[in-house]
Amino acid sequence: MDKAIGRVFSISESLVGVNEIQGSVMNGEVAFVILENGERLKSEVIDIKEGGYVYLQVFEDTSWMKVGDPVEFNGLPLTVKLGPGILGSVTDGLQNPLYQLAKIEQFLERGLVVEPLDNTVKWHFTPAVKKGDKVSGGSILGTVPEKIFQHKIFVPFSLTAPYIVENMASEGDYTHDDVIATIRDQKGEPLDLYLAFEWPVKKPMPFFQRSVPTTAMPTGIRIIDGLFPIAYGGTACNPGPFGAGKTVLQHSLAKYSQADVVIVAACGERAGEAVEVFKDFPELIDPRTGNSLMDRTFIVGNTSSMPVAAREASVYIATSVGEYYRKQGLNVLMLADSTSRWAQALRETSGRKEEIPGPEAFPMYISTLVSAFYDRAGVEIMPDGNSGSLSIIGTVSPAGGNFDEPVTQATLLSTGAFWGLSRALSDARKYPAIDRLESTSQYPSLLQHDEVALMKELLHDGKTISSNIILMGEKGITDDTYIRYQKAEFLDAVFLQQNSFHQVDGVTTPERMRIMFDIVRKVIKAPVTITGKDEIRSHFNFLRQAFIDWNRLDQSDERFDKQKSQIVNLIKQGALHAEENV
Repeated sequence: MDKAIGRVFSISESLVGVNEIQGSVMNGEVAFVILENGERLKSEVIDIKEGGYVYLQVFEDTSWMKVGDPVEFNGLPLTVKLGPGILGSVTDGLQNPLYQLAKIEQFLERGLVVEPLDNTVKWHFTPAVKKGDKVSGGSILGTVPEKIFQHKIFVPFSLTAPYIVENMASEGDYTHDDVIATIRDQKGEPLDLYLAFEWPVKKPMPFFQRSVPTTAMPTGIRIIDGLFPIAYGGTACNPGPFGAGKTVLQHSLAKYSQADVVIVAACGERAGEAVEVFKDFPELIDPRTGNSLMDRTFIVGNTSSMPVAAREASVYIATSVGEYYRKQGLNVLMLADSTSRWAQALRETSGRKEEIPGPEAFPMYISTLVSAFYDRAGVEIMPDGNSGSLSIIGTVSPAGGNFDEPVTQATLLSTGAFWGLSRALSDARKYPAIDRLESTSQYPSLLQHDEVALMKELLHDGKTISSNIILMGEKGITDDTYIRYQKAEFLDAVFLQQNSFHQVDGVTTPERMRIMFDIVRKVIKAPVTITGKDEIRSHFNFLRQAFIDWNRLDQSDERFDKQKSQIVNLIKQGALHAEENV
């Protein structure tokens, strides 16, 4: 089929109008604007008007583009190439490998296109079907080893009809250009299959069987695992003002969460912070495998210094890759930083299309887009009974920390966990600066329900007492009330706070958190018979410092149990009837 062609008739930054179209064009189709020097600028059809007018969203700089430049439509939607070789790679928002682009040009030049997956690498393929077998979309043709996983080679999910395998490659080494299978449909039409296939990024992959997220995903961050957990296949957002620790929290989640695959979508994040990810991750050792953390990581880098229009594409490319590895039966964690800048790109495009603006000039349909994005997370039960999951955590950067703005509100309605970052906590150097009273989660905790309730009740009491102390001073409250306040401060300081840069305290396993909380609960419930504000404060200061020192000791350290015994003795010193068994 001949490709449709047209001519540029208007240019407004990244929004380009096309007319004189010869052939049919569909919404969402990829097009290339061909400049006089031969450069081909990739774009996407985002609006079709009556009279044969089409508007494109160009993903690259439109400088030197002029009216009359030819436009070529390829007849296909924007796609991502899925197959072995994705893990360990870093791409831009259009899946161009950044390391390969750097070998061509030191600075990113527009119009450069590199194959998303290296066609020179040979993968050892082991077939799982034979000639004459019936297959359909999602059937497993075989496997190849990829990093630490066995990568399943699927029949493309779009092929829903039944097919017959006519030819099947034998076990051996193949590149992405080699045909590994030929199948025929019911009409006898042949179709060649390869190790990889393409998928439209804005089309959610179909679930074989969807399940409700019910199993907590350990993240190594105590306030999350204990108070505001996220489940495998769940969704969460962490809005907060600039400088409140969103990026550090995202990095910790990427390093320590017990997910099989981590996908980082730097959609509009500042280039300096994104470069930190590019530099640090290859040098980090995965604590679970002992190998490089990049062996199970995929990074999409479309920073604030890159073309705005590609931000939208980068989010959808990362999500599609996450869905693909969920199909592999793996637990995938996707971190989007920041969805606010993605939404700002949508606002910019909407404004250029002269659509009726909604609150704060965001599109009227912003809530629908945000909801559809988070709805692609979930748990999938595979035909063989195994399951995979895609968990999505989105960073929101509301201007001035205003949680009432449209993107934050739309995100809150679409996610199961809300980790609101507090300016006051970050200014007090408390990490993570997740608001203890405003944050919420609908997922099950690694702790028992009554234990979570115990902490939340104490934190609410501590906040109320703190307000009274500010108003009336310490002399205006009783010793018993002051003890309650000190217990709340103790819980916050030793359990909810962590040192992100400390090798031991930066990550807490579920087993260690269980040991820690059992001691914390003893402190909360133990009666304190000490009188006088100074004596009470001194007792809890000693207890707090002993616990913080304990947090920094590895469980294999011989001092670990000794420090624990010292904490138990301090609890007994403050109580008449301290429990004997810890």
